[in-house]
Amino acid sequence: MYMEKQPKVVLRNGVGMPLLGFGTYQLQGPETSEAVLRALEQGYRLIDTAAMYQNEEDVGRAVRESGLKREEVFVTSKVWNSDLGYESTRKAFDSTIKRLGLDYLDLYLIHWPCKPHYIESWQALEYLYEKQLIRAIGVSNFLIHHLESIHSECAVKPMVNQFEFHPFLQQSELVDFCKTHKIQVQAWGPLTRGQHLGHPLLIELGQEYKKSPAQIILRWNIQKGISAIPKSASKERIAENFNVFDFELSLEDIKKIDCLNQNYRLGPHPDNINF
Repeated sequence: MYMEKQPKVVLRNGVGMPLLGFGTYQLQGPETSEAVLRALEQGYRLIDTAAMYQNEEDVGRAVRESGLKREEVFVTSKVWNSDLGYESTRKAFDSTIKRLGLDYLDLYLIHWPCKPHYIESWQALEYLYEKQLIRAIGVSNFLIHHLESIHSECAVKPMVNQFEFHPFLQQSELVDFCKTHKIQVQAWGPLTRGQHLGHPLLIELGQEYKKSPAQIILRWNIQKGISAIPKSASKERIAENFNVFDFELSLEDIKKIDCLNQNYRLGPHPDNINF
């Protein structure tokens, strides 16, 4: 049987980041802590949160109560749109760290490319990175022209770009740009929030590999070298989504999934955000 240890990707600055993580979007209250603890018990070592999710306190509590050493868990959070700007981003980071109850973040992202302040926010992230309060810095939902702005005006290039990516929205030009510039791609919404798990190809491949459609998608992500952060509050789904390291998709089947792209978005277009 094919067997693989949970893979990590090495970011540009040498920091190792698990390719498969656990997302916490829309988890609230005790449900958050319970889900994060289940995920850590299952073997996940990357936990993704954000100020906007309003669950950082519960995420931090679960990380601290897990019994794992701090350096064993890769924790990501994000600065929200209303906090963009140099000083406000630094204050937002301080609030995030306080809510999490942690001494540092492994990864801090700008949540959306809101003009005109994301450049100032990036400069704040650079400062926090230089002070070793963050192990790696990156962005979320940034398109090529946003990334080019940072590259032209700032000293440190983003190490991660987290954006919507799944078989039905593959954004190949953006992915290629990130790979060329050594920016690790991380997929949010990798399972399309369940909307396309009944697709005939995914069902067919699931039957062939004796895996669920969700596991097929996550394995596709991993083999493409793209990080994924699926979310679930279900104990069974949390376990299922992590059980993707004992099989390998053929190149032919990866190409079949590649052909599913429809440019279908779950979330807003990054150039048209109004929140």
